[in-house]
Amino acid sequence: MTSNTGGLDIRVVGGGVIGLTSAIALAEDGHRVRVLSRDAADGTTSAVAGGLCWPYRIQPYERAVEWSVRSFRVLTALAERPAETGARMVTGTMTATTGGGDDGLAAWYDAVPGLRRARAEELPEGCAWGWRARTPLVDMPTHLRYLEQRLAAAGGTLERRGVSSLEEAGEAADVVVNCSGLGARDLVPDPEVHPVQGQLVVVENPGIEEWSVSADAGATDTTYLLPQPFGLVLGGTARENAWSREPDPAVAAAIVARAAQRFPQLARARVLAHKVGLRPARPAVRLTAERLPGGMPCVHNYGHGGAGVTVAWGCADEVLRMVREVQEGRGPVRG
Repeated sequence: MTSNTGGLDIRVVGGGVIGLTSAIALAEDGHRVRVLSRDAADGTTSAVAGGLCWPYRIQPYERAVEWSVRSFRVLTALAERPAETGARMVTGTMTATTGGGDDGLAAWYDAVPGLRRARAEELPEGCAWGWRARTPLVDMPTHLRYLEQRLAAAGGTLERRGVSSLEEAGEAADVVVNCSGLGARDLVPDPEVHPVQGQLVVVENPGIEEWSVSADAGATDTTYLLPQPFGLVLGGTARENAWSREPDPAVAAAIVARAAQRFPQLARARVLAHKVGLRPARPAVRLTAERLPGGMPCVHNYGHGGAGVTVAWGCADEVLRMVREVQEGRGPVRG
């Protein structure tokens, strides 16, 4: 990022991966940044995420791919220090049981080095097509700690408190950046924001080294295996407008059963944890600038569905661009 003297006072609402990366981009550009988050990072939806860098359940695809390519490059560089950053480069297969793999992500496929069509013998039983690729796989608890430390090193601060309005968040600031995720439903308010519930099971890894994902477009149930340092993450679900954060034992059993169809030894693997997260979905990501009723410039950055970690750095670049426009007097018009 380019150093920017005479920076602005900025409040970022939300301490998940979207909020932290946006805050880092701004702080490293010379702005005075404070993140306001009701929850500690390990209590956010980001902490439950599987952490695979791949566009998933996010619109609009064209913009999402641009953001994803930027994040891919950043995470690839961070993967050179996996113990510190939580990012590693891992080979795996993305598959589906229907369609031909031409799903609007052509620019993503072109950008991932070494990506190729999977051969028939590389596909799990019942899958019609697939892609083989080496992509970043992020241990999210470690990554979130890294982001908090990087923010602090850039002079940014974290404050653990909720806010009742964006105007409140922006008191005594020059700009407020809204990265509140699912909270934007009430905070903006934006009724288009809704949860897509995801449940997963973490088991002891019997030696699986590659990631594997099978997710048909719009499917409620998916099958994925993500080898993380803390265990093998098995998933999952994608249930629209389901608000519960409590794991469902029957759903957990079905998740393990689907994984065991591919690797029978997983049927006997010791379960380490059950987790549920609520993806902050929206018909399209809201990444725009406006002025709040009181005149405060506000940059919105929310609604990333199941692709938060995948698009975070690309979206952070957009936030930085919009804040620079505010600083240069080219920001959003009033109202």
